[in-house]
Amino acid sequence: MEIHFDCTQCGRCCHDLRLPLSVDEARRWAADGHQVQILAEASPAFETPPPGSPERHRYDRALPATSGTVPIRVSILLVAAFKGACPHLRADMLCGQYEDRPRVCRIYPAEVSPRVTLAPSRKACPPEAWHSGHPLLSSDGMVVDPSSSALIADHRSAELADVDAKRRVCRALGIGSAAFANEGFAAFSPSPESLLHVLGDIGGETSPEPQPAQWDIVTNRHATLIMLETVEAQARMMPRGDGYIGFFEDEIPPADRAGCSL
Repeated sequence: MEIHFDCTQCGRCCHDLRLPLSVDEARRWAADGHQVQILAEASPAFETPPPGSPERHRYDRALPATSGTVPIRVSILLVAAFKGACPHLRADMLCGQYEDRPRVCRIYPAEVSPRVTLAPSRKACPPEAWHSGHPLLSSDGMVVDPSSSALIADHRSAELADVDAKRRVCRALGIGSAAFANEGFAAFSPSPESLLHVLGDIGGETSPEPQPAQWDIVTNRHATLIMLETVEAQARMMPRGDGYIGFFEDEIPPADRAGCSL
């Protein structure tokens, strides 16, 4: 299947986003006074995925950690978070920082994860953006546009290079809770000033931990909590809200929510 694409400059993709950033991009975003959220999700890590598999990149860009007695990998995303229009979107629906926009903006609508296949139906772009007369973007699930391919490779390299910096950011901000993978994200919203201060302190050489850090795993689903407790993970319930972006409806009685916090 071939997918052709050309931007219509409608601005739909520039609204209500959590836009993944590299550490350097997060530093610039926060320096402009904009909100950068830190999202965390955890996966059990009893085995290492084989090299070249779709799951291997996700494994390699995550922090090695433990939850109770369970080895896990914690994926950390730094995201530009905004409701409504992007702060750099102009009235004419063009980008006010086009030459310095984040890498994922340049990659869109292609997918940055090797685990996700591009599907126009999941994109905000209007039908006319996908006309067969437009430039070829992907074929048989593979991005063939040279500039997009190069940007995707750069993004994935940055994710691997940023692992230790993200670990140190979490340690400095006291972040140690992650959502169970594919159920949502634990979300943390430091002020731009606080994040800039932390990012300014993590430059230089890496500082390996003597042993993997302990992390809590949060969920809003009873079956997940029982499963995690059965394998002796450090887990607890968390309702959806500012601190937990859950993909499923809460299974927490309102009377029990007062004791749930990150």
